[in-house]
Amino acid sequence: MSAPARFEAALFDMDGLLVDSEPLWRAAEIDVFGRHGLVLTEEQCRSTQGMVIVEVAHHWYARAPWSGSSPDEVALEVLDAVGLLVDERGAPMPGAVEALAACRDRGLRLALASSSPVWLIDRVVAHLGLEGVFEVRCSAEHEAAGKPDPAVFLTAARTLGVAPARCVVFEDAPAGVRAAKAAGMSCVAVPERPHDPVFGEADVVLGTLEDLDDAVWARLEGSPAGGDGQGR
Repeated sequence: MSAPARFEAALFDMDGLLVDSEPLWRAAEIDVFGRHGLVLTEEQCRSTQGMVIVEVAHHWYARAPWSGSSPDEVALEVLDAVGLLVDERGAPMPGAVEALAACRDRGLRLALASSSPVWLIDRVVAHLGLEGVFEVRCSAEHEAAGKPDPAVFLTAARTLGVAPARCVVFEDAPAGVRAAKAAGMSCVAVPERPHDPVFGEADVVLGTLEDLDDAVWARLEGSPAGGDGQGR
């Protein structure tokens, strides 16, 4: 099947979309921040989902400063813990591998655009056996701000040489949806918990990537750049 006329590239988030790592991030944050005297709940961890971990550490430090290690040092501890957990328990999300293959079959160029640092992106890609799948891998660690700032998506599109309006983003987090729409891109949201009103800003909302089919592509082609906000 030839690529849809509207799209030339598909940009994929990583954590919680391709790899089932959001529970691992929450476990690592609760453990590491707890060791520095900051007790976080899973709900509090979800509130910063999609942000760069250094931004997360500074976010919580501004609200409840701890002594000893700096926010940057604590962020590194979280990253180390997540890396180990991914190696131990990281699994592909339902339909992730098939969705990537479907996009390639449609002639779309693929990029990975994540808030995780490059070393963790590379680690997950290798762990999932996705070497050679993405033409471009971009990390928000190289941007002035992480999601919901659109910078990482715009960098991915620019690196591919594709106009933002010709890109479709696949995201699981509210911050990622906002970043995609701020970049002027179409967005497919695959949220862990779809009740957040931000997901209404996406062009399409799916239960899992297993639901990506020709009907979804038809909706994407027919929806305006701002999205129809109608979810599933």
